[in-house]
Amino acid sequence: MSIKPTDPILYSIPESFESERLLIRAPLWEDGVRVNEAVKESIEELRPWMPWAENIPSIEESEISIRRSRLQFLDRTDLRLLLILKETGQLIGSSGLHRIDWQSRKFEIGYWVRTSFGNQGYITEAVEAITNYAVHELQANRIEIRCDGRNARSSRVAERLGFTLEGILRNDKYDVDGSLRDTMVFSKVRGVEF
Repeated sequence: MSIKPTDPILYSIPESFESERLLIRAPLWEDGVRVNEAVKESIEELRPWMPWAENIPSIEESEISIRRSRLQFLDRTDLRLLLILKETGQLIGSSGLHRIDWQSRKFEIGYWVRTSFGNQGYITEAVEAITNYAVHELQANRIEIRCDGRNARSSRVAERLGFTLEGILRNDKYDVDGSLRDTMVFSKVRGVEF
């Protein structure tokens, strides 16, 4: 696929793709209920790492978030992706390509998994599939994973998939509790890792 238009809204981007166990797709209207259910179940695991998880959202707030994500996907400013277990159709997490720079073809992958589906390799599988999607469908030149320096589970995903730790940004961001934290920056770049 050759993406040549100057405005990203003209880019033809597949809205779904699959890995071995997952359907990975763009958000759709009415996904808010399913996302809300997963967030409620997982709030204690999400709270230390995700600023948006300070409080449990209402179903309406989750639907508003989904609809905004749908619009962002359509205008190509953020590509949120939902992780659906193919076998059951259950929503097991969320990921996506964020902080997009279309000119340089740079993307950042973010992710979280529903508590009851943790430690089963789903996030590693999803991130690998999303990386391939970014490389082959979006012609990525650089893909980043950034995580809190204390988030060992998140950093292990990057390490397992061959992302290179480029550095640690010290006192880079405020943590959810208001203290400064370090950010680990992992990447894969065209011509080196893919």
